[in-house]
Amino acid sequence: MSGFEEYDVFVIGSGTAGKLVATTCAKEGLKVAITDNREFGGTCPNRGCDPKKVLFGLTEILDRSYKMMGKGIVKMPVTNWEDLMDFKKTFVNAVPAKTEKDLKALGIKMYHQSPKFLDKNTLSVEGKTVNAKKIVIATGKIPLELKIPGREHALTSDDFLNLRKLPETMLFIGAGYIGMEFAHIAARFGVKVTMIDTGERPLHNFDEDMVSHLQKASEELGIKFIFNAEVIEIEKLRKNFRVTANQKGKEISEAVELVFNTAGRIPSIEDLDLEKGNVSFSNRGVLVNKHLQNTSNESVFACGDVSDSDGLPLTPLSSEEGKIVSENILKKGMPAISEYAPQPSVVFTLPNLASVGLSEKEAKAQGLEYRLENKLVPSWFNAKRINADEYAYKTLVDTKTGLILGAHLVGPEAAEIINLFSMAMAGNLSCEIVRKMIFAYPTWGSDIKSML
Repeated sequence: MSGFEEYDVFVIGSGTAGKLVATTCAKEGLKVAITDNREFGGTCPNRGCDPKKVLFGLTEILDRSYKMMGKGIVKMPVTNWEDLMDFKKTFVNAVPAKTEKDLKALGIKMYHQSPKFLDKNTLSVEGKTVNAKKIVIATGKIPLELKIPGREHALTSDDFLNLRKLPETMLFIGAGYIGMEFAHIAARFGVKVTMIDTGERPLHNFDEDMVSHLQKASEELGIKFIFNAEVIEIEKLRKNFRVTANQKGKEISEAVELVFNTAGRIPSIEDLDLEKGNVSFSNRGVLVNKHLQNTSNESVFACGDVSDSDGLPLTPLSSEEGKIVSENILKKGMPAISEYAPQPSVVFTLPNLASVGLSEKEAKAQGLEYRLENKLVPSWFNAKRINADEYAYKTLVDTKTGLILGAHLVGPEAAEIINLFSMAMAGNLSCEIVRKMIFAYPTWGSDIKSML
């Protein structure tokens, strides 16, 4: 090993959180380095939220057209997957180079490898020994590896976002939000989709009633669900792959052209040799206190999806955690603590599934007294004008304060409406105040008043 480098801050991971810490600290005059074992820019713009939403955008057109057949639409639009993928590239191709250019302009040293801890403040990267006063882990999450024979045949979300052509059939192992979003995209392009999950329903983290509406819409789209089934093997046949699963003691199998592993994501920490750096971690990520500082190595911070914090693994939370870590590195006395505003979560299927705040179960566990509304409302004007069948909401309101405790929605624009609930909750606006507000009509946002 040759070379010895010293830095004030060394950031591992160039996604939303890591990049923010590196640039903020560099602008304050600190000597900063950053490394990534993949293309710079992180998951969201390169292989996550952004390219996915580009593909999703075209399916919105298909969905609207289908629902308006005979009501002004005479024939469905003709689609071209390759053209759509070329359009997607216009969003992602420039991201790594632009990210590196921005970092270089600030004098930040860049490495392109996963480093390993040698001790509390020392790393080995690209054959060099690096010492840093502060080390920031912002490596995000990676797909959970399937521990089954033939797992090498299963593709990941990265592969889906780079498919040059679509097969006739595909299967997703895991009906979480990634699997469901891709299943909806593929199904609307005519692919026969099967989903296998170990649970009794898809999207187990979301409200059961709202998910049931989405499952119904998914089945009407042609998506086949197999629940209570654990995949035990993937076999390569001549043209297809055979996926075998154990469903309540009975062996079942499906033959498809492509298989995707969407069984979940885990913190990307395996290659870091955290034990050598005395960095404590759990299966949820790097252990941190309220300052996002590691619980056993005070020189280490973690932010974004890789931190075992109260923040959800979402891009906006990564930004917030990046700000907190930056403040705590730049100021003495650790002033910034991780306090989170209500965190909305969205599944970009059609209809959208969206949630913020407490579930019924959580509200009961906290002993709160609340008023519950749970309604399916396809007769409301916004749904009716576009012929949408699945439009539903569930809201929980504190009976003592009138404040919103939680909102769970399914509908064509649930992703946008949930932001209004988040804003009302963050601002401690009571239902009475929200109802007195004047919203433009007819808009989806105006429906919030009727949901409270």
